[in-house]
Amino acid sequence: MTSPTQYGNSDSSFLAAGGIEGIRRLVENFYHKMDTLAFAKTIRGMHPDDLTSSIDKLSLFLCGWLGGPRLYKEKYGAVNIPKIHAPFPIDDPDARAWLECMRLAISEQDYQADFCVYLNEQLRTPASRILAYQHKQD
Repeated sequence: MTSPTQYGNSDSSFLAAGGIEGIRRLVENFYHKMDTLAFAKTIRGMHPDDLTSSIDKLSLFLCGWLGGPRLYKEKYGAVNIPKIHAPFPIDDPDARAWLECMRLAISEQDYQADFCVYLNEQLRTPASRILAYQHKQD
């Protein structure tokens, strides 16, 4: 089992997530949660009806964010997560709903328990940055 301190080094997190295939499964599960859980209705409404592009973008972003190849940048260019989300009225309950959908999706993956903890903790960072950017714009 990998030590939590080893995640975040080189491609260790990317590999722990199962590479691009594992990340895509996670993201598809995440959007399924968002589609089916009542508490996620508001954040689901901030996405297009057809989630194909959203699934692709989040999968490719997470691939690079977790230390794998920078596929998002190759396909879509540079990414600034807070600015991309600026047009949406994201507040604390929305961020908590997003994180809970992701937590549930992570819990259903075939990941090591310590990686699940690590990943859930790390995902709070972009969520916090989006909220901070939103509050700065108000």
